Parts: sequence; structure tokens; C-alpha cells
Amino acid sequence: MKILANDGISDLGKQLIEAAGHIVITEKVAQDQLAAAVNGQGIEAILVRSATTVRKEVIDACPNVKIIGRGGVGMDNIDVDYARSKGIQVINTPASSSQSVAELVMGQLFSLSRFLHDSFKNMESGDFSTLKKNYAKGVELRGKTLGIIGFGRIGQSLASYALGVGMKVIAIDNKSQEVQVKVTVGTQDVHVPITTETDLHGLLGEMDYISIHVPKQKDGSAVLGAAEFARMKKGVFISNAARGGVVNEADLIEALNNGTIAGVALDVFENEPNPAKELLSHPKIACTPHIGAATLEAQDRIGEELAQLIIGLA
Repeated sequence: MKILANDGISDLGKQLIEAAGHIVITEKVAQDQLAAAVNGQGIEAILVRSATTVRKEVIDACPNVKIIGRGGVGMDNIDVDYARSKGIQVINTPASSSQSVAELVMGQLFSLSRFLHDSFKNMESGDFSTLKKNYAKGVELRGKTLGIIGFGRIGQSLASYALGVGMKVIAIDNKSQEVQVKVTVGTQDVHVPITTETDLHGLLGEMDYISIHVPKQKDGSAVLGAAEFARMKKGVFISNAARGGVVNEADLIEALNNGTIAGVALDVFENEPNPAKELLSHPKIACTPHIGAATLEAQDRIGEELAQLIIGLA
């Protein structure tokens, strides 16, 4: 089987697939040339991350494709239901990047709390004494309450880190259930029971920090917008490393400017790869270019999981 890994694949994943007798092509194909390249090279499996989209038009134009794989969790860049209706196997790797995303979010929370993102920008050209005063009102994470909206693998991994630094956790999900969150302390694992809640609006006011981990909504609506921001504690910090659009960016700017929100970290945007300039230049927003799963360890896990799935299906 010929496999096009259009957004790349780890060396480990490539080696495992090739060892099973398949051919892996990693040369990047432009989006508008994808169908022609797939047909011209006899590709039977397409692997993507977040950059390449596989929509109905590509699926219809490529009748020989048997597998579409997403290296990562969300599959909103693939017309999943349509592909499956055509008999195509659609796979992803939901377990492989949870730790990397959780660690990015923890880094964001530390950074926002001590104004690191803004300090990094201003140290070279700013006045040392003035900057020292500007950043004199940092806050500590220990003892604060983190609200995690969406308590799947990533949300639970984030909870593990947050509990480890002494934060309280409120978990919001679409159903109430008890989840045992594993917290590693040295060489020992401690399991902390957390009961998920469903009343988002009722609990927003108790959260000092909020991190959202839900898929893009089917109707395109935001999970956090003006109505939700109005219920939040003044001075809250927010992270979105899930999907662009689950936080309304226009309402977010308004809540930042009126002082409701103290700081925001965004790894995803409504308009990728060209985020709104107002977000990129705002002094209270720390932006990263969709790098939640961009660690060597996560990419190896993703590649290995994709390889195992493809070998099992091919």
C-alpha cells in the first residue's frame, strides 16, 4: 500500500509502516493539488495532522483511497461521516498527545500568572525598573481553582498536573461521573477522585483559571462567549489549546479590554494559519502556532499508533 503522510510522520512511525511492507511518501503536496497527487501516485491511504484537509471533494475525486488517518485527536479537518459512508476507514490517535497538550497548558498558566509572554517581548527595548513594576503583581497557582471544560484524556491529564502543583480542579463535562485521576508523585501513583459537573454557567464564577478541551461544535457555535464571560470571576485566566472557534474571539477581546479576563493563552484560532492581528498584538494574550502536540515524544507516540492502526487495517 502507498501511503501519503502529507503533514509528516515521525521516523519511528515511518519505519514501522515500511517494515510491514508499505511505502510511505512524506513529500508535502499543496492542498489544491492533493487529489491529483493521490491519483497520480496510486495513493491508498492519506495521513494528515491539522494542516491538510480531506473534504468531500477530495474523497469523491480519489476513489482508490481506503484509509484516512489523522495524527492527533480532533478530526474536524476531515469529512469523517462522508468518508465512512463511502467505505473508507477513518482513524485518529486520541491517546498519543494528551500529555504534551496538558504540559503546554500548564506552561501557559505559569506564563500568564507571571506575565512571562509580555516580559519576553519587552525586556530588550523596555526600561528595566519600569518593567519590574509592571510585572510586580503576579499570582501563584497553588491554592487556585482550575476549571477544565471537557474532561476526556487531555482534560484528565491536565488535572493530574494541576493537582500536582496544589490547584483545586472543577471538571465540566456533558455527564456527571466520578473519574479517578492519576497523579504521579516521585515513583508513586496516587489516584484522586474527581466528579464531573454539568452546570458550566453555575460554576464559572468559582474558577480562577479556565482551560477548554472540547471538539469543534457541529453547529460552529462557541462554548465560551459573551454570556459565559459575564459570569466569570473578575481577573480570570483562560487557555484554549483545543480548537479555534470554541472561544468567541471578538467577545474574548471585549472581555479582556473591560478587565473581566486578566490574560489569555491561545494555541488555536478561528482563522488558521492567519490569526487575527488583534489577537497576536494584544499585550494580555500569549499566542502559539497550534503546537499542543508538537513534542518529540508525542510525535513518536502518534506515529507508532498510526502505524499499528494502518498495519491492522491494510
